[in-house]
Amino acid sequence: MQQDEACRIYSILAGEYLGEDTNLNFLDFDNPFQILVMTILSAQTTDIMVNSVKSDFFSKYPDAPALATAKHEDVETIIKKTGFFRAKTKNIIAASKILCNDFSGEVPRTMEELTSLPGVGRKTANIVLNHAFGIDEGIAVDTHVKRVSFRIGMTDNMDPDKIERDLTELLPKDSWGKMNFLLISHGRAVCTARNPACDYCCIKDYCRYFKEKN
Repeated sequence: MQQDEACRIYSILAGEYLGEDTNLNFLDFDNPFQILVMTILSAQTTDIMVNSVKSDFFSKYPDAPALATAKHEDVETIIKKTGFFRAKTKNIIAASKILCNDFSGEVPRTMEELTSLPGVGRKTANIVLNHAFGIDEGIAVDTHVKRVSFRIGMTDNMDPDKIERDLTELLPKDSWGKMNFLLISHGRAVCTARNPACDYCCIKDYCRYFKEKN
């Protein structure tokens, strides 16, 4: 796909899903520490499920120092319904200890520093950087971004790091954060995993999957 075509797709999706008051955050966070923890918790579950534990969790563990000294069993009880709760508990407590020891309890603002934390890969780091600090280091690739970008023809890869590279080469940097939101929104509303609603798709004229199917 050429850059001009990718930019056209971005513009059409923006017209479909973005308004003046659109909330670009699927997770309901109040500060960088919350979005870091909640993004780690969001693995293999829904944003709705993670949002549902926010109040109970952060009322008890409002910051890194509080979570760093938490008992694993207490944290597990609160986040259990998010799935994989033992591994997630281990990661968020360990990450909080590193935040306290190496970053004065604050969430760092670089990709290298964030990905040094347990449970944090490029996807999580990209989300934290964009949502918490307005920094576009890359494009977070989740299951929706992976599926939609491949179907459209923006990438021929299935590896998230390679997909991110392909997308960032096609699109201007100031669109990266919003493109994540747009692809997720389109993947949930139209380009679903099963039975995508191609006939109602606003970008079907540019879509490889639609052209091949027809």
